[in-house]
Amino acid sequence: MSKILYLSIALAAYLLPTLAFASGVEPYQFGFQDAASPVAERLHDFYSMLFYLCVFIVVLVAGLLLFIILRFNAKTNPEPSKRTHNTPLEIIWTVIPVIIITIIAVPSIKLLYYMDRTEAPEMTIKVTGYQWYWGYSYPDYENIEFLSYMIEDKDIDPSKGQQRLLSTDNVVVLPINTNIQILVTAEDVIHSLALPAFGIKIDAIPGRLNETWVRITKPGTYYGQCSELCGARHAYMPIEIKAVTEEEFEQWLNEAKEKYALNTMSSSSIQIAQTQ
Repeated sequence: MSKILYLSIALAAYLLPTLAFASGVEPYQFGFQDAASPVAERLHDFYSMLFYLCVFIVVLVAGLLLFIILRFNAKTNPEPSKRTHNTPLEIIWTVIPVIIITIIAVPSIKLLYYMDRTEAPEMTIKVTGYQWYWGYSYPDYENIEFLSYMIEDKDIDPSKGQQRLLSTDNVVVLPINTNIQILVTAEDVIHSLALPAFGIKIDAIPGRLNETWVRITKPGTYYGQCSELCGARHAYMPIEIKAVTEEEFEQWLNEAKEKYALNTMSSSSIQIAQTQ
């Protein structure tokens, strides 16, 4: 029975970290989404290391318990030892947890430092959380900015690849293989920008500017959601990002600049008409 248990644990330890989502979300899948940034790759590696470490601890403790049950029960050991202290044993069970904590702490701190910010950002995008939608601006590109709302169920078009509760009317477009600085804030209440494929989860707090970064490694469409309970429509403010090549990004920029200029002109006309 114990051999079957150990084989099951070993099989789970081998398979579980390798089972992952595709870039989209599919029913009955478990594990992480495919990593699309160096941060996400390091997070997955760190998780795998912790998983194997936890399996080792469980097997070790279970084995010790089984040994004690069989070796020191009343039937096999009718006269128990009178000793209450064992210095070598106490040293061992103090040193081993210290070693385990060190094994966890060192890579954890290095990873936290790596996730914090990029030293040489090639572009910046600012993300603002609202009740209940997101606003995006590109300060490096004539301050292109737009709001992004979830597409309602009745308007979802599966032929365009749109997904319920995830697709948005204005998609964020970002280039791959570029160090992108992400500035995050909020206008009203606390929100949280969460993009699992990029290994990003950072709070958007009113009056405060938080910072993170991403370097997208492969083209595709990636989704995220607000992960901070922010009100009645908290579940309806998704994030949709389309990662493209640098050439496609330049083409999108030209189109976005025209669209932004038109929007600005329309807003100005409306303001003039209202004042008259």
